[in-house]
Amino acid sequence: MSRELVTGNHATGYALAVAGEANRFARGCAGGAYPITPQTEIIEYLRAFEFTKGNITPVESEHSAMAVCIGAALGGARTMTASSSNGLAYMTENVFAAGYYRLPIVMIAVNRTLGPPWNIWVDQGDSLMLRDAAWVQFYAESHQDLVDTILVAFRVAEDPRVLLPVMVAQDGFVTSHTQMVVDLPEQELVDRYLPPCDVPHRLRRDHPATIGGLTWPRETERHRIELQQAMERVPQVLEEALDEFEQVFGRRPAGAVQADHADDAETVLVATNTMARTARNVVRRRREAGQKIGFVRAKMFRPFPRQQFAAAVASARRIAVLDRNHSPGSGGIFWQEIVTSLRHRSDVVVQNYLIGLGGGDVTPKFIEDVADDVERRRDWAEPIWKEVCV
Repeated sequence: MSRELVTGNHATGYALAVAGEANRFARGCAGGAYPITPQTEIIEYLRAFEFTKGNITPVESEHSAMAVCIGAALGGARTMTASSSNGLAYMTENVFAAGYYRLPIVMIAVNRTLGPPWNIWVDQGDSLMLRDAAWVQFYAESHQDLVDTILVAFRVAEDPRVLLPVMVAQDGFVTSHTQMVVDLPEQELVDRYLPPCDVPHRLRRDHPATIGGLTWPRETERHRIELQQAMERVPQVLEEALDEFEQVFGRRPAGAVQADHADDAETVLVATNTMARTARNVVRRRREAGQKIGFVRAKMFRPFPRQQFAAAVASARRIAVLDRNHSPGSGGIFWQEIVTSLRHRSDVVVQNYLIGLGGGDVTPKFIEDVADDVERRRDWAEPIWKEVCV
């Protein structure tokens, strides 16, 4: 492998490119591309890459970018794109269509605050507004995690037991534009890891078919049941993909849930993406000081790994969920999922903290304040905003 100092966007572009190139002996690769800050460098990298059999097509809008992906995937190509913020919002109709068509597209969401008012910094509201689409969702903690997760995403998406699109999210600017040393896997290793893409329901000249026609209620209900069943198979397929990744690349990326010091923890902090690194370090320092505190990173949001999460926090009596997103009138979106996952636990306080929205800094000092606050709690309160807690 090649160890290089690169930005998150460069690492993303590289991972997508070598994944696409790995399908050169099958039906190649393709995707639609439209620029939006802070994602633009990813599609610039892909447009400049000389694929043996493939093409990234520039279009006039994000809606059309996903339309190109839908057409390419229906043609049997390994398919990819990237977007952010209001670009994802404009793409929404076709995002839902891609999931309903059961197309194994991989899309990178460089998280950025939805506007107006206009804001180019990180907030997970853009990818999480698509939480009801039939897409698997992963949230990457670091540059290396991003590269590895993208390759795993193709393996999961294209598995015949799943055949669903996958979204891999990274923090805008915090990851996309900063540099870290990353192991960029050589093409030969990626070729070994990713088998040829096979979309069983791709369009064929010798077997013409209509895609997306009118159905009756009974057929629609059956379709939704099949989507649910595919989602339920994702955890097993993911574990198998991680096993194979470890054999090929010599390291194992984090799975759906990653726990540190949580086995006997009475207090657990939960975070995702780059907030996870800060929270993990705070927990380690407190643990060294003798406090029974643990950390859980929620990496996979869809399907939400309820059983794995519940097992990871089995000893906890207080849980602080840090959300860099907000559902108006409800609270943090990860918190909502976690509360549902722990509905059988009347003995645990699950407190929500809304932090870093619109790109605000999430510092160790703030994480310390959250840990102090949740330690004092004997009952839950409505979601707490950063300004209230500090």
